[in-house]
Amino acid sequence: MQLAVLVIFLAAALTPWLYKSLDSRTSTILAIIPAALTVWFASYIPAVASGEVIVHHYDWIPGLGVSFDMVLDGLSLLFALLICGVGTFIVLYAGAYLKGHENLNRFLVILLSFMGSMLGLVLADNLITLFVFWELTSITSYMLIGFNHQSADARKAALQGLIVTVGGGLALMAGLIMLASAGGSYSLQEIFNSSDVLTEHPWYTGMMVCLLLGAFTKSAQFPFHFWLPNAMAAPTPVSAYLHSATMVKAGIYLLARLQPELGGTELWITVLTSVGAFTMLTGAFLALRNTDLKKLLAYSTLMALGTLVLLLGIGTELAMIGFAAYLVAHSLYKGALFMLAGAVDHEAGSRDVRDLGGLRKKLPVTAVCTMVAALSLAGLPPLFGFVAKELLLESLLDDMFSMVILAMVILSSIFIVCVAALVAIRPFFGEFKAGKDADQIHEAPAGMLAGPVVLVVLSLLAGLVPGLVGTFFTLPATYAVAGGEIEGYLSLWHGINAALLISIASIVLGFILFKNWDKVYLQLRKLDPIINRGPELGYFKFMDGLVWTAEWQTRLLQNGSMRNYLRVIILSFVVITGYTLLTRYQLHWNFDLDVTFYEVFAVLMLVAGAAAAVLTSSRMGAVAYMGSVGFFVAMIFILFSAPDLGITQILVETLTVILLVLVLFRLPSFSNISSPLDRASDAFVALLTGALMTLLIMVTIDVQMFEPISDYMIANSVPLAQGRNIVNVILVDYRALDTLGEIFVLALAAMGVYAMIKFNPKTAPGSNHHAGTLILPPKHIPEKDIVHSLEEIHQRMLEEQNIVPADEIEQEALDDEDLERSADAEDEARNATTGSNPSMTKKNAQHDGVHDYSDYEEGTDKDINPDTNEPHKGEPKP
Repeated sequence: MQLAVLVIFLAAALTPWLYKSLDSRTSTILAIIPAALTVWFASYIPAVASGEVIVHHYDWIPGLGVSFDMVLDGLSLLFALLICGVGTFIVLYAGAYLKGHENLNRFLVILLSFMGSMLGLVLADNLITLFVFWELTSITSYMLIGFNHQSADARKAALQGLIVTVGGGLALMAGLIMLASAGGSYSLQEIFNSSDVLTEHPWYTGMMVCLLLGAFTKSAQFPFHFWLPNAMAAPTPVSAYLHSATMVKAGIYLLARLQPELGGTELWITVLTSVGAFTMLTGAFLALRNTDLKKLLAYSTLMALGTLVLLLGIGTELAMIGFAAYLVAHSLYKGALFMLAGAVDHEAGSRDVRDLGGLRKKLPVTAVCTMVAALSLAGLPPLFGFVAKELLLESLLDDMFSMVILAMVILSSIFIVCVAALVAIRPFFGEFKAGKDADQIHEAPAGMLAGPVVLVVLSLLAGLVPGLVGTFFTLPATYAVAGGEIEGYLSLWHGINAALLISIASIVLGFILFKNWDKVYLQLRKLDPIINRGPELGYFKFMDGLVWTAEWQTRLLQNGSMRNYLRVIILSFVVITGYTLLTRYQLHWNFDLDVTFYEVFAVLMLVAGAAAAVLTSSRMGAVAYMGSVGFFVAMIFILFSAPDLGITQILVETLTVILLVLVLFRLPSFSNISSPLDRASDAFVALLTGALMTLLIMVTIDVQMFEPISDYMIANSVPLAQGRNIVNVILVDYRALDTLGEIFVLALAAMGVYAMIKFNPKTAPGSNHHAGTLILPPKHIPEKDIVHSLEEIHQRMLEEQNIVPADEIEQEALDDEDLERSADAEDEARNATTGSNPSMTKKNAQHDGVHDYSDYEEGTDKDINPDTNEPHKGEPKP
């Protein structure tokens, strides 16, 4: 099974090379891979139907307990068949739908990557592996939704879907970690087979909330439902695959997988049934307000997703059977309807049901397939959608679960019948209406119709022989969801009962609503101001708040002040560490300090040097005082019998002082750029940090959690490393790679310092080619286009506006010529003066003129005050 997932990713990686030679036929070749995997997974149907659970183990990160285990039971097998089976037709459909598109190869790469991610998610047994594939589906769906990245709507919808699902993914990660901690394993099979009862764990409520947030955001449950209809900005193959059969079912899969261990509690039942029912009704109602075929189907998908969550919340055996049946029914008819909607748009040039009509003669196959799939959506016999709908109603009527939820289901059924009629009747019956001329409309290519035809036929066959479908497909999945075998079967006819009567009534009322839809639609549009202030507005407010917060913290924390950065970092460390130290640990002040007077002297001198470095206003003095701090640190090393460290410290400190002198020698002196309050706050932060570090040292000085490693090094330096200098042995033998890395760092730093010393170009503009100037070829501008003065610009403006008489303009032109002659004479005299010394003039690399830099060079080279970096007062030397 691991190989099955990797094969899809490998196909995605090879797609660009295949596309170079096969072009649009690439999709046909690539479709063979999911088709073959469908057949391979189907070979496990008999074993899984008999109750066998197949686990393939592979260690991924053994040290962390992360394995790449794959499990195949009834639930994962059903999802794998849907992912690969529907995916086969989606790949074919994409090749025909996007034929000739310049980015078809990129689309196929992302589509296959999503397919592999979704397959890995439903097969994963390890929680970490499951989460990795979960996030991969979010990333790949983001790229698929935003495939038409030139469109602002596509980019906006893609970002919205990513933000919502990844935000839920963060909550899911926390929930999975709590689940692993409470269950004692990251393996789902081990958690399910353990004797621990997770519903009685103290973390159950928090764990369940986090897991439900992840599932609800992924499956677009209320109030996170808004991202799914907006994702219809994606190409139709994306809508047909991600948002009907796969991605939005990921959250449903997670809930179904966790049902045996986390389900059955009052909290679980209340949350899932209420959220599911409300999402179902919201999706069905909002569908009536739309005229776009894809939006109609998208909102009906919300209804179906809410129904699946509702069935999981009910949790009875009948509801579990209905859950699996509804899952299959929805995948079959909704995948077909999305592809058919794309075919109508592709051929008729519109998806608006108000602008379509009479297409059945031009698109007969599309019309028949749409009619059959829509009947399954509406829950009419003998389609499999009717079987699933009857189970839903029976599970609600069983023991009268909740009259309020039953009323919501009936109302949703009425609305969805109207939506099904809009999709199946409006585009194909009545007067001819389309976005194209009738002569330009014809049946879609075979690649676009293959998927809908097969899915519609399967939906019809499943409705005619539901018992066969139940035995081999839905009932094994039901066993996995329920956590054991249950009694039940699938049947097309359950007799004349309350569920059948409710179904008939909803169909009749839904058709009546369809006949009056135009009037209802106009009335529903009046609710736009209220609906527009729903959860989606909260999302936009949240995003605006994020931007405002980012701008605020940027102004406050990232204002370009190094002092501010250090202050924030240090204060954060002090607050977090100090709070932990004071609240969780008992302070131990060790007064048993055996010190001598020369040790006290060294420490006092060290403190005095640091204080002097802070208080001095001389740059060179600060360097000297900091050097004294380092030398007194070396003295402490020597006093405590570490002469090698002392020598190292002296060498490093000497080199540091020299480098600082070289670098700081040409910088200006210190300036008072901070207020006394700033300096006082800096001193307070410094003292607070020093006090905290002192407390930490006093607390940890007596703490010995492990045996000191120094004993091992002392005992083994001679026998193992043949060295008596333990420090050298540590550096060369015990920490050889670390020391090698430090040598590389020092070598690079040395080369950088050497380059800084040797490379000292003159930075005057145009003085040499090292100065960073941009050397451009000289521009040759015609003399007539050259403007020499503002007066000339003004005169030309007056001339163009006919404000100045022509004779005055001619006289002014003659005066300008006289001025130019006198200027040329002055230039010739200056050139004759400087011509004897060519070094006094230099050609500017960026201009055609000649600029005199003699005074600049003289002042720069000889007359700069090194303390102020400014020229000496007085005239430059000749």
